[in-house]
Amino acid sequence: MRQQIEQLAQASRQLEPTPDQRQAWDTAVRGYAHGYIDSLPNGKAFHAVENPAAGLLDFPLDGQPRPMEEILAVLKKNIPTAGLNPASGGHLGYIPGGGIYPTALGDYLAAVTNEYAGIFFGGPGAVRIENMLIRWMCALIGYPKTALGNLASGGSIANLTAFVTARDFKKITSTKVRKSVIYLTEQVHHCVHKAIRIGGLAEAIVRNVPMDSRFRMDATVLAEMVGKDVADGLNPFLVVGSAGTTDTGSIDPLDKIADICQQHGLWFHVDAAYGGFFLLAEVENPDGTTVKQSLRGIEKSDSVAIDPHKGLFLAYGLGAVLIKNVKAQMEAHYYRANYMQDAFDATEELSPCDLSPELTKHWRGLRMWLPLQLYGIQPFKSALEEKIWLCRYFYQEIQKLGFEVGPYPELSVCTYRYLPGDGSDADDFNRRLVEYVQRDGRIFVSSTNIGGVFWIRLAVLCFRTHLREVDLLLGIFKNGLNALQSR
Repeated sequence: MRQQIEQLAQASRQLEPTPDQRQAWDTAVRGYAHGYIDSLPNGKAFHAVENPAAGLLDFPLDGQPRPMEEILAVLKKNIPTAGLNPASGGHLGYIPGGGIYPTALGDYLAAVTNEYAGIFFGGPGAVRIENMLIRWMCALIGYPKTALGNLASGGSIANLTAFVTARDFKKITSTKVRKSVIYLTEQVHHCVHKAIRIGGLAEAIVRNVPMDSRFRMDATVLAEMVGKDVADGLNPFLVVGSAGTTDTGSIDPLDKIADICQQHGLWFHVDAAYGGFFLLAEVENPDGTTVKQSLRGIEKSDSVAIDPHKGLFLAYGLGAVLIKNVKAQMEAHYYRANYMQDAFDATEELSPCDLSPELTKHWRGLRMWLPLQLYGIQPFKSALEEKIWLCRYFYQEIQKLGFEVGPYPELSVCTYRYLPGDGSDADDFNRRLVEYVQRDGRIFVSSTNIGGVFWIRLAVLCFRTHLREVDLLLGIFKNGLNALQSR
């Protein structure tokens, strides 16, 4: 047996590369990464190709080892040459993610050290850093020092974690689900509806609260709806507000909603995955208020979903849920297994596994902690303010090309569409205009449907997006109008 073990060990030691191998691989990977970043300014944001990434099918997982150079060559040929390039400053569709370079360094160190961030006993440093980050975000929101939450993969899991906490805290058992009421608007992100279903609340009553002309929840109507449901013997328990909707960037009247929730004992959750970090911005609105004042009332909520991979420009894979009532969060998510009995004596920090669905937990926090330590907060604040002004600039300039626009942007998203003067179908014209921009590829924009009307969206959030990219898009639209109208 010993001989067999030694033979297997000899083969398995290949998984521990020599110092020279590590150095060679590091050099090759760094060369790929730096070449990729350096190519972005002159590259495309979108590649419209048939059968994208087809070359990967010719590179099967056949069990055979290959040299690093060959592997990187396949990636270079197939990944940045097909579909959307999320790292490009020309990514102005959907809600762009980030990808600042120190994020990768944080992930590299997290992977090399393989720190376990699920339980304080196992990874006290990793857990402490993550809890410090969560408390920093809680302070930004205006939550008390007793609040906490969890670092998640994104807004989807953050919302789910909050809804499960609200469900259990409000004692929405299976016998109560069908009489329990959730209030939101048609503008909530689709992951909210997924979280409601996955969280066992699919049979709850979901009310779409009417919105004002700027696509914000009408708080007066909300109050009337809650009052009527109480009078009818129903059980209102959850309101989901938005701090920056995906379609229009609108911010619900959080302060008024919070007062209604407090009056009736409802759990108030704010989906601020996109807009939450604009609390850092010091930008004045045309009416004399500030962007930060537009978010007033978020501090009165019971829970918040917020995405550092959006508003802090980090790479995809880092969202957060912030929850005031940590006891409720823990009671909804903790579990005690016999084989883990050694790990639950530590009391210095709450463990993420007790506050979320995850037990095995990658050390996500280092990708956020490292950039904040390297840069401080000012560059992030300046970048957020720049994105607000870029959106306002585009909103102003696109009208000079004859476009109709939606509401004045509250953050860094706006909607617009062109109405052809020949009486042809406007939706079809704007659809072809989006296709024109995407075929050009230097800039990527996306569209949406609001009230049955086709709108084009601008979403400015990539840290690499500057005046150059916005001016380029305006020029592409100008050329697109000429091309489509001359047919």
